[in-house]
Amino acid sequence: MSRKTWQRGLEVELDDLSRQSKSLPPTRAPITGSSSPSVSSPSHHNPDFSEEAMTIDDDDDGDSQLDDNDTPNSSSSLLQRDDAQRFLAQQAEEGQNFTLRGVVVGLAIGVIICFSNMYFGLQTGWVSGMAMPAALIGFAFFKTVARCIDYPFTPVENVLVQTVAGALGTMPLGCGFVGVMPALEYLLKPEENGPLVLSTGKLIIWALGICFFGVVFAVPLRKEVIVREKLKFPSGTATALMIGVLHGNTDEKGNPKPDGGLEIYRQRSVDNRRSSSMDGIPAGRGGGNVEVAPTDLLGTIDGSELDHRNDWKAKIKLLIVAFGCSALYTLVSYFLPQLHGLPIFGFPLARNWLWTLNPSPAYVGQGIIMGPATTLHMLLGAIIGWGILSPLAKSKGWAPGPVKDWTTGSKGWIVWVSLAIMLADSVVSLGWLILRPSLHHGPTYYAGLRERISRDGLSSMFYLHQDRRNDYTPLAPSNPHGIGSKGDDLTPELDAPAHHLISNRTTLSLFVLSIILCVVSIKYVYPPISVSTVLLSILLALLLGLMGVRALGETDLNPVSGISKLTQLFFALVIPSSNPNAIIINLLAGAVSESGALQAGDMMQDLKTGHLLGAAPRAQFWGQMIGSLVGAIVSAGVYRLYTSVYDVPGGMFQVPTAYVWIFTARLVTGQGLPEMAWQWAVGAGAIFTVLTVLRVTGQGKWWQAWVPGGIAVAVGMYNVPSFTLARTVGGLVNWYWRIHWGREDTPVIVLASGLILGEGLVSIVNLLLASMSVPHL
Repeated sequence: MSRKTWQRGLEVELDDLSRQSKSLPPTRAPITGSSSPSVSSPSHHNPDFSEEAMTIDDDDDGDSQLDDNDTPNSSSSLLQRDDAQRFLAQQAEEGQNFTLRGVVVGLAIGVIICFSNMYFGLQTGWVSGMAMPAALIGFAFFKTVARCIDYPFTPVENVLVQTVAGALGTMPLGCGFVGVMPALEYLLKPEENGPLVLSTGKLIIWALGICFFGVVFAVPLRKEVIVREKLKFPSGTATALMIGVLHGNTDEKGNPKPDGGLEIYRQRSVDNRRSSSMDGIPAGRGGGNVEVAPTDLLGTIDGSELDHRNDWKAKIKLLIVAFGCSALYTLVSYFLPQLHGLPIFGFPLARNWLWTLNPSPAYVGQGIIMGPATTLHMLLGAIIGWGILSPLAKSKGWAPGPVKDWTTGSKGWIVWVSLAIMLADSVVSLGWLILRPSLHHGPTYYAGLRERISRDGLSSMFYLHQDRRNDYTPLAPSNPHGIGSKGDDLTPELDAPAHHLISNRTTLSLFVLSIILCVVSIKYVYPPISVSTVLLSILLALLLGLMGVRALGETDLNPVSGISKLTQLFFALVIPSSNPNAIIINLLAGAVSESGALQAGDMMQDLKTGHLLGAAPRAQFWGQMIGSLVGAIVSAGVYRLYTSVYDVPGGMFQVPTAYVWIFTARLVTGQGLPEMAWQWAVGAGAIFTVLTVLRVTGQGKWWQAWVPGGIAVAVGMYNVPSFTLARTVGGLVNWYWRIHWGREDTPVIVLASGLILGEGLVSIVNLLLASMSVPHL
């Protein structure tokens, strides 16, 4: 019998929701034959108790059963279901689900995140959704002005704030401004019909064209992956937990009240802790991947930890201090640019092989969020790329130019090897997402099908609605209320009221309109591309986006980088290399797929947060649409601002992901590689194919996090060591805090957010100083 039974999870979910709706202190209905998970300390954290426990799980024989002791009191369960549904209805009916003030504050926070992401994206390709910092900042703002507002700031309104902020803030990646656009503008050769320089108006049209269809496409997926399958979406769950804690510990007079909200999210949330002692590879979008908090926010609850968590002012103070320190460093670094590259290993290594340290607090913060495993894998990539392959290529004459030259130097040579690693990782990871369901459920389905055919003949394959387990039609269900029966469609899923969901008519209409807008805008921006090519890129984006959403829900990893590379590979097969526009079409198609997958993934994370807090999905959807609309316009302007003031590529903004994009397009379209690059690329690809197979098949094993992740290693190879070393410091801080001290990591995530936002915001000041030609010291 599987320990993850539908009945156990349903009792947990209904019990928790009913307690929230009644605002009673947390009490658990006894579950005979099972013990409640201990959450008093990390060592007692139960990895088997999660929202996965609320899904139906098959036994080895393919039959779902209930232990004798698991049989519930059906009338009690129905009462709890009514209470739970009433709670969801009450939350969805709150007027604060969609407010003008919530949208405005979300847009303001989103603009800050957008500037920050453009700054870091052009430097290293790293972009962050910043959902938890957005929720924390929104809460702090409304708490500050609480006496000046007519109605309170509630959890569902905070969901709206972080949804709008995240949608706007991730547009630098979603619209291709940290990768594809620099590649088209600065790296295309004349023989490739380049460079393709777009006016600010065309940049806005391009961004508006590709920023909506992924959001709309995510809507019909919500019912399946969030409501029915209850996939984890760890970052969305973590954000819900933070919002629940921030809003749930004091009453209107500021007095402590029973921590019902915390109890609900503790029980309903998933176990975000990775299965190893070092934490697994988190959601990575560096180099085309967005890094989001991979952390276990469900750690120590009692004692001093609970006191600290209850004190939201301590979090805000920590955020402000971190922000101030990072901001001060950023301003000082403008006048002392030497701080960007400290020769900690000596001047010869710094001058000849680019081994320096950028002590940026923001990159330390990024490392904290990434976690120790990711940053150590990046460090491994830096050692292989910049410590071994770069000197080897230089000494052998394969890369005779200066080391920092992307064309003739070893800096460009090792990118080809990193590309092979990324492609191998992407193909294996996404292929496993397709193959795994067949391997997991295939034997069960095959055995059941063979039994059915042997019993009823081949014609039984075409029977609809036939019970898979019984060869009779029962006069009445054994459970009169349909609870606990696998495959029972009579029991409705707990969800917001229908009038607070996005209707099918709205979804279909907007989906068609978003597709038309995408085709028209891309055709306007680049007339040589055919309508059929754009439609094919959208179709591929949707198909790969399905896998991306599922991967995000299960692992917190949205493999948008791999999705874009697979799209480029596919279009290399469709568009002949003899086509003079092959490279441009390849880049545009990859950008469309990346945007669709990113938008769908972000929408699902936000919908997960809203589902746990009872927010109205329709309000979230329109908040996401507004954020995407404004984000497309703002990010286009911010991109043009940065590229007009700074030398791109060059100096601070090397745009490494732009080189990855253009090199991938040239690689898959059959253009020549530097000497010996393809041999080393093939070898590295083969090695990481094996390693990625071990990683994806070793989920849950203690050694899984010690197997290098291909994307992380590749990012460490194509970024200069100065960024990787700073991130590694942050990863070790994360490890020391979480593993060595055994503390829950909300404080370090708040610290990291302040460090990132401080440099990102003050980079605007530096931008103004640079535009006025203020001299450096």
